[in-house]
Amino acid sequence: FNPKEYNLHPNYPNPFNPSTNILFEIPEPGFIELNIFDINGRLVKSLKSDYFIPGRYNILWEGMDDSNNKVSSGIYIVSLIYNDKSINRKIILSK
Repeated sequence: FNPKEYNLHPNYPNPFNPSTNILFEIPEPGFIELNIFDINGRLVKSLKSDYFIPGRYNILWEGMDDSNNKVSSGIYIVSLIYNDKSINRKIILSK
């Protein structure tokens, strides 16, 4: 699979409990940062920070923060940064 453009798909399931899949595509090699923020903009979880080759990727978030504590129900923001471009999506954790 060779994507034509950079894309962050809606997560599934959404709302989710206890985990969700985050799917993204990149058309060219580059450095990716995939992070979860709370609704106030605080970093909750750094999922990926690495160099990726072109393709489609599926990252699982299990509703945990960087200290491996379960996060509370609410709205979170998935942020994908790729080659100085950024896409953000709202996701909902419902317990």
